[in-house]
Amino acid sequence: MNFDRRGFLGMSAASLALAALPKFALAAAGRGDTRFLLVLLRGGLDGLHALQAPGDPGFAALRGDFVNSKGQAPSLQLNVDFALHGALGFMAGLYAQQQLLPMVAVAPPYRQRSHFEAQDCVENGTTGTSGTTGWLNRCVAAMPGGKGLAISAVMPLAMRGKGDVSTWSPPLAKGVDPILWQQLQVLYAADPSLAPTFAGIDARMEAMGAGKSQNGLKLPQAMAAAAKFMAAANGPRIGFVEDTGWDSHGGELALLDRKLAELDAGVKAFHAGAESIWNNTVVVIVTEFGRTAAINGTGGTDHGTGGVAFVAGGAVKGGRIAGQWPGLGRTQLNEGRDLLATTDMRALFKGILREHLEVGSDALARSVFPDSAGLPSLPGLVRAG
Repeated sequence: MNFDRRGFLGMSAASLALAALPKFALAAAGRGDTRFLLVLLRGGLDGLHALQAPGDPGFAALRGDFVNSKGQAPSLQLNVDFALHGALGFMAGLYAQQQLLPMVAVAPPYRQRSHFEAQDCVENGTTGTSGTTGWLNRCVAAMPGGKGLAISAVMPLAMRGKGDVSTWSPPLAKGVDPILWQQLQVLYAADPSLAPTFAGIDARMEAMGAGKSQNGLKLPQAMAAAAKFMAAANGPRIGFVEDTGWDSHGGELALLDRKLAELDAGVKAFHAGAESIWNNTVVVIVTEFGRTAAINGTGGTDHGTGGVAFVAGGAVKGGRIAGQWPGLGRTQLNEGRDLLATTDMRALFKGILREHLEVGSDALARSVFPDSAGLPSLPGLVRAG
């Protein structure tokens, strides 16, 4: 191994909602008209399942039988060390075009295992879990004339603040509250006796539409909506999309087969809708934490630390794996149970904002990510203009 250890629209209601979006002229593709979309996968994506590490000697022992289970699509090899889950075909194509950059072992400064505290830390841009404003909003405020848009029924923490930010979502259909359903998933999925039954109920609820995000859209439709707004003349330069349902304590294979296919379809939908601005766009896909390296007794994984991020777009310097791989050996795992985080997620964000959106280093260190002057931004993530 040569690891550097140092260093589309499925539902008719959603289709009608998207058809009702304002008909804007397409944006010009000037270098200064760059776009940035953040996609937050709430619940804790299992990074070792989405981006597999067959080149690590420890992977086969931990995950070999699991990823090769009957019915699993073959993994999509990226290089000698890493492979994408078989449902991520479009994203694998972007990698081949050097427009996808997976980053390994990434996490926010919060390194505990509470969903809500970890999500708050991802969104507030600080080292803690408190705060009433978000780093995306503070980034909008730091950009003269900048505007932001959240595809969400309510303003997410990442977009709260004094910057010029708005929200958009279609009318919510009557049915099960998706936020309540997500909370029930967290409550019961960890119970060994209830998890299998709950997984079956989850599948039936999904068929009835309860698997939508809180904006009333599934991820592909939400990303298509973001593309349409952001590709418009004078459209928002910064966007935010969120998706729930990534907690995988039990029945993970079926759950992530579906969710990763939705993620892949979402990236494809955004790519299609943002064609006119794609070469000037960066999409960053993150989650609040990773999962345990070993599979638990209910065919799932529990809360961990180090996860994966995906950076996509025509402006991305992709076709390679970023980050420092810590290894999957017993002594290399964090607390002997999950992937060790080696990259602070804020460094990833700072690198994109500085090189792509040209936000000044002082603004990044003082206002966008307060008290982060000692945390260097990651260089070389985007192509030179």
